[in-house]
Amino acid sequence: MKKGITSYYLLAWLVLGGVSCTTSSPTTATMTKAAQAATTPAQALQKLVDGNNRFVNGRMAHRDLRKQAIETTTGQYPFASVVSCLDARASTELIFDQGIGDVFSARIAGNIVNPDIIGSLEFASKLAGAKLIAVVGHTECGAVKGACDHAKLGNLTGLLDRIQPAVKDTPSIGGADRSSKNSDFVNRAAENNVRHAMAGIREQSPILKKMEQQGEIKIVGAMHDIATGKVTFLK
Repeated sequence: MKKGITSYYLLAWLVLGGVSCTTSSPTTATMTKAAQAATTPAQALQKLVDGNNRFVNGRMAHRDLRKQAIETTTGQYPFASVVSCLDARASTELIFDQGIGDVFSARIAGNIVNPDIIGSLEFASKLAGAKLIAVVGHTECGAVKGACDHAKLGNLTGLLDRIQPAVKDTPSIGGADRSSKNSDFVNRAAENNVRHAMAGIREQSPILKKMEQQGEIKIVGAMHDIATGKVTFLK
């Protein structure tokens, strides 16, 4: 009986007092000008990778978002820009576990790039100091499905037209269905759409292309699996 009581108190001490049986989530500070300047493009990419790993594993960093909002009133120093889809399941700050002031977030259906998006990225990289541009598509993308089905709806029609080249360049495996009913085709077209967007940034922005060539920034693409939350960066 005495041995059992001793064991009980030992366990209680380990859990509540002396040693925790679980590893706590990390605490992340607000980005500063100095921290941004010291961040390399490769490190910026790793920050997104690490953040997504925390998200997937349910170990998101501890942040005082209200405090971060106050701390960034005098300036913002994001380390990356992320172009992602409007989809409600693909929130940039959540899937990469980032706080206020960490990333510039350009969200638009189908994660397409147009002059306005590219101009925003030029501001983010050239003027505001962000070290990375990530174009992030996702599985089961409604915009890509609409492009596959040649959907027509007001101004959305023109947006979907920008995705058509990626759909056309996506091969059918064994003559498979090329419509939104074929999830495999949709997801491959979505990945192809990311690659087209990356190429579009380089082709339409001599500023960003030169910055990448000089190693000042890195332009990458990725796919987000909405079922698992995992983001896989493209080779």
